Amino acid sequence: MKIVILGPAHPYRGGLASIMETMAREYQRRGDEVKIYTFSLQYPSLLFPGKSQTVDTPAPTDLHIERVMNTCNPINWIVLGNRLRKEAPDMILMKYWTPFMAPCFGTICRIARRNGVTKVICQIDNVEPHEHHITDKPFNHYYLGAVDGFVYMSDQVGGELKAYSDAPAIFSPHPMFSNFGNRVERTEACKKLGLDPAYNYLLFFGLIREYKGLDILLEAFKSVKLDNVKLIVAGEFYESKEKYEPLFTALGDRVILHDRFIADADVKYYFSTADALVLPYRTATQSGVTQIAYNFFTPMIVTDVGGLPEIVPDDRVGYVAPATVDGIIEAIESLYQGDNLERFRKNIVKERKRFSWSTMCDKIVEVLNMCR
Repeated sequence: MKIVILGPAHPYRGGLASIMETMAREYQRRGDEVKIYTFSLQYPSLLFPGKSQTVDTPAPTDLHIERVMNTCNPINWIVLGNRLRKEAPDMILMKYWTPFMAPCFGTICRIARRNGVTKVICQIDNVEPHEHHITDKPFNHYYLGAVDGFVYMSDQVGGELKAYSDAPAIFSPHPMFSNFGNRVERTEACKKLGLDPAYNYLLFFGLIREYKGLDILLEAFKSVKLDNVKLIVAGEFYESKEKYEPLFTALGDRVILHDRFIADADVKYYFSTADALVLPYRTATQSGVTQIAYNFFTPMIVTDVGGLPEIVPDDRVGYVAPATVDGIIEAIESLYQGDNLERFRKNIVKERKRFSWSTMCDKIVEVLNMCR
């Protein structure tokens, strides 16, 4: 097939770019012709809460990546839509995670599909965003109505999608990230991060936003009765840091804060150091961070929201807890009882087989065939 992947890719940073590049490689491995058209402008600086949208690492040499899409320029949308209409790929494969992208994505796709050949398939992360705006529903209708078929990664998203589209849609769980390398020896990982290997560590990892519940975890950790356990918070603040400062102060040296975007090359050290990943989310669809944990055989504590219990079976690879302070306290203290950590690590070996990129790409092709 001729495939155009439309969405984040190098030099844009983060999990979304990794996902699109990994799928491109999988389809290339199968013999398909793949191009990635990524952003020349993704977010205006005023709307981007982080420090940088891009990385300085060299572009991958095994992928065809062009920076051609400007989310704020309607003329660009028309030009790119007409380019795709003329190129007539068999499939435009997209990622959708926020209604902000809908005017750009929807316009490009509506024009491209006029050739009667190209089908638009969307691997959808979210339908309803975590932070709501008055434009969410009309924007969702505009883009989702321009898509021929969907692959969703949690039952919650699949249910929400029905309000916007009756196009073919099938489930496939979020694949496991493998681009961050392999687990390293714990002593090496601790040394790399400047941490004392005599302590045990729990890990909160990822961009810090209100819905992710870091404050719940910090409040809980104040009451955790485990003297030898510390908490690593690794990620960039996408909201004000001020509300967390009293909690960091109260915890003192029991919490280690690395408040920055964690480079891909360093991810393995955090997950190799930690006994478990803790995701105290207030709301969720699914989480790519759980798939990083699976890659590094790291047990997890997640909350009973969205699709997280689908990905993390309770008392098998970790715990599913209520999204409350007491719920997180109980899960953390249970983690260190008996042989629970070792049992969870052994179960991850079996559980991680569910999450392959080959399966995801098969499902995308299955949906494409349903649209023809």
